[in-house]
Amino acid sequence: MALTHFDAQGSAHMVDVSEKDVTDRIAVAEAWVKMRPETLEIITKGRAKKGDVIGVARLAGIMGAKRTSDLIPLCHPLPITKVALDLEPDATLPGLRITATVKTTGQTGVEMEALTAASTAALTVYDMAKAVDKGMEIGGLRVVLKDGGKSGRYEAP
Repeated sequence: MALTHFDAQGSAHMVDVSEKDVTDRIAVAEAWVKMRPETLEIITKGRAKKGDVIGVARLAGIMGAKRTSDLIPLCHPLPITKVALDLEPDATLPGLRITATVKTTGQTGVEMEALTAASTAALTVYDMAKAVDKGMEIGGLRVVLKDGGKSGRYEAP
């Protein structure tokens, strides 16, 4: 397997997807934000000074998915047909588990959009709660599902 974002001379380039079939595509990415139990309680009880942390992070994730090609140099701008973010409190973490689902019908996949959505949501949680917990940790960012296109389906083990 070769890296597709480099030409024969080793120069970075945007992959030509013009010959690819238009197919339905989906990607799901996840991440988590670990925090003190007290911070999680502030967030889940709606007592954060900056407002609804989960609601704002969900919107930020959606915005992040839509702006992925502005942030990642070789990503194609895509006609995204759906972005959904779930931010679930997890007392065993403790913190929030984030799942981002992105769909399109097009010639290239939406893995980068899903990863950008999950990471943007996680960063927004940190931004909104850092006043009470600067020690929060963000991690676990990965693609857990990708489907559509020539390479078919991928599911993380």
